[in-house]
Amino acid sequence: MVDAAYALACFGEDLEAMTALVDRALAFNPNYARGWHRSGFMRLWAGNTDLAIKHAETSIRLSPRALAESSSWLIGATLFFSRRFEEAVSRLRVAVEDHPAFSTPCRFLAACYAYLGLVGEASATIARLRTITPEIIPSYPLPFRNPEHCELYLSGLRLAMGGETAAQAAGPSRPSS
Repeated sequence: MVDAAYALACFGEDLEAMTALVDRALAFNPNYARGWHRSGFMRLWAGNTDLAIKHAETSIRLSPRALAESSSWLIGATLFFSRRFEEAVSRLRVAVEDHPAFSTPCRFLAACYAYLGLVGEASATIARLRTITPEIIPSYPLPFRNPEHCELYLSGLRLAMGGETAAQAAGPSRPSS
């Protein structure tokens, strides 16, 4: 049930309804590490950053080796949306090294560096990203349902590419959800 709900959420189905299915599955089996992991991603997409981290950490606690690699980018992205860029960098660096051909953690890392004002690191990460894909700014629909998160992510990428100042890209500071 969890994988089906996750897949449907990936393709734009009602995230709230799919999350309810995952919650139900976790109520039946609270030791289902993959379920907690999938729930973490769905909470991230919904914009619930605190719960996304909690569910990712539960997944890691239940199965430290099985999901650790993708949990690094999940937690890194969640920290990014919480504007905890310095903390996000360490998680995202692990994710980039664990999955060198996966562009998403690399994009988040470049945006983090840009917001931290680390221009050289941002440029190097964009250069690395270009070896993976010619598409720096994703053209596909983003899974993040919070428009502020989408804009933070895209602005960070533009900043990393040298298109905005940090103040323009970051916008007003808002508390995380």
